[in-house]
Amino acid sequence: MSAAESDAQNTQVAALAYDYTVLAGTQGLQNHKKAERMFELARRRGTPVIIFAEGGGGRPGDTDNQAKATGMDLGTFVALGRLNGHVPTVGIAAGRCFAGNAALLGACDVVIATGDANIGMGGPAMIEGGGLGTFAPEAIGPAPVQAANGVVDILVDDEAAAVAATKKYLGYFQGSARQWSCADQRRLRNAVPERRYRVFDIRALIHTLTDEESVLELRKEFGRGMVTCLARVEGRPMGIVANDGRHRGGAIDSDGADKMARFLRLCDTYELPIVSLCDTPGFMVGPEAEETAMVRHVSRLLVTGPNLAVPLCAIVIRKSYGLGGQAIAGGSFRVPDAMLAWPTGDLGAMGPEGAVRLGFRRELDAIDDPNEREQTFQSLLADYEARAVPRTQHRSSRSTMSSIRPTPERGSCRPSTAPTANPLNGFGGISTHGDTAAEAPAPRGRRAPAHRQSSSAARCWSRSTPRIVSRAIALITAQPSV
Repeated sequence: MSAAESDAQNTQVAALAYDYTVLAGTQGLQNHKKAERMFELARRRGTPVIIFAEGGGGRPGDTDNQAKATGMDLGTFVALGRLNGHVPTVGIAAGRCFAGNAALLGACDVVIATGDANIGMGGPAMIEGGGLGTFAPEAIGPAPVQAANGVVDILVDDEAAAVAATKKYLGYFQGSARQWSCADQRRLRNAVPERRYRVFDIRALIHTLTDEESVLELRKEFGRGMVTCLARVEGRPMGIVANDGRHRGGAIDSDGADKMARFLRLCDTYELPIVSLCDTPGFMVGPEAEETAMVRHVSRLLVTGPNLAVPLCAIVIRKSYGLGGQAIAGGSFRVPDAMLAWPTGDLGAMGPEGAVRLGFRRELDAIDDPNEREQTFQSLLADYEARAVPRTQHRSSRSTMSSIRPTPERGSCRPSTAPTANPLNGFGGISTHGDTAAEAPAPRGRRAPAHRQSSSAARCWSRSTPRIVSRAIALITAQPSV
């Protein structure tokens, strides 16, 4: 956001850049003093910090250190650490970033790196000096490797792209955008296939649900079964977590749990509401999964979620089973301030297949013929699913579900049980567009978004979903909805 859209104070930053052309960007005594001073000023003034961290780390032959002190009492890293939770910090790595420079980079909330960057806690000289072998700088922590293991949050092509990503990231902490637009919400009708065995692109759904060009995904290459991104809905900044069913069916593994827990803490620290899009069969299980310390990693979600101080809105997109389904919703369906469900949502202690195999294990084991056993299993599974509320009945009941609609006279909300033709009324039973051509005027100081300028009632109904999310967030934060 520019100064024209936000308070001038909110657009100020403290920027530090290590100059690689001066002694390879290494850190000398005066260098540390300048950095520490800048961090202290940033904390005092409440300004975000940006660090261009290219450099080789400490400078053993520093001529400024006449006392030949060990340098173990430096305050640089302490001053940066104390910024955590007070102001947003961004580290940018372009080129070689080793040792102390890498430590500063890793201490930032978000790490942005160019594709040709190398990041490591020790450079070639330190590695060779420790008797660990001789390596070229390019072999140490290449950016693609550091993106896959979770060190790098955003991987970009060059420094210009890194700066652009930094500006976009910091913009989420400057409040609501006055101007926004969103995609045609009718696309959401087909975003989730009705057949639960068919995969779909959760990122396409997120981009449709949110404002155009407002999504910034973090740690995309790490924990690929979990999507974490910052975005805006009707101009409001928020964090979004979602399961990606294309990776292990959306099961939550150690990396995914670590990724989500860290993202929740980021949003909680800087007071961003969170929207959780649930589509998971539960936690990943099995001997290989347990080798990744699953118990500790996934249990962290059951600690982080219940202690969130920011609003949480959970939406069951497709499946939400067992402890994993509870974890993605903050630890329990009682935790979210608003709990919604897509018409395709399924809930349960476990998936239908697992429930049938466990519940009828004795009967299935008694059948010797594999083909007959499979046929019996499929029959039991069909019977099990039929005992639940049929999907077709659920979808047909949406037109008569009680809704909340704005009255044309005042633009306020009143309960209504009148049948509507709303194809998306199953999303929690909340709708925010009227059933007439009348539209509420745009709030003063804001431009009416393109999708609010339509006079078609049917089109308004089909575009209601993102407003449900923003309305739920607005209600639980006691802010007026727009």
